[in-house]
Amino acid sequence: MFTGIVEELGEVVAVEDLGDASRFRLRGPLVTEVAKHGDSIAVNGVCLTVVDTADGEFTADVMAETLHRSSLGALAAGSRVNLERPMALGGRLGGHLVQGHVDGTGTLVERIPGEHWEIVKVALPAALSRYVVEKGSITVDGVSLTVVDAADDYFTISLIPTTLALTTLGLKKAGDPVNLEVDVLAKYVERLLGRGAVAAGDRTDLDEIKEMDR
Repeated sequence: MFTGIVEELGEVVAVEDLGDASRFRLRGPLVTEVAKHGDSIAVNGVCLTVVDTADGEFTADVMAETLHRSSLGALAAGSRVNLERPMALGGRLGGHLVQGHVDGTGTLVERIPGEHWEIVKVALPAALSRYVVEKGSITVDGVSLTVVDAADDYFTISLIPTTLALTTLGLKKAGDPVNLEVDVLAKYVERLLGRGAVAAGDRTDLDEIKEMDR
């Protein structure tokens, strides 16, 4: 579990094509300080498992499913990436609950610079729009952000100087893909309400049967 508060701006050192997967080597001295085999590190919001570490770098295998659902497949040696270690139980939750399980990719549409911040417009898949609400939380390339405006096919976010300076969102251009993870609580609520509706329907059918028996 993560919080969406990026700890380090890392870099892709190498990408090895394994056919139906890829092996990434990434540089991140901070996030690898005590990392070991089997630990998790979020890379642009995608939870990856550490294979090994050495000299401030770590390797991770990325399966076809992850490459298909995220923008990691577009990364190459020299690409900058957002890195975050898992949250520690008992620590402060600075952002919101983030699983590192990307729901899909969006596209940066427009950047609107302001005096002290920048508004960024992101197009998103129609299937995800119902989970995005004004003033709600969303994770963009692993960064926990508050939605400013929410529409059917896009949303906007406001980026402060710290976010622009310390994450890849300050480097993204119009047309670039971004990883999106919506609030998992919204998905659970939707699922439970859907099952509740089915359960209510079953109860109605049962009551009708009892009436017929009378």
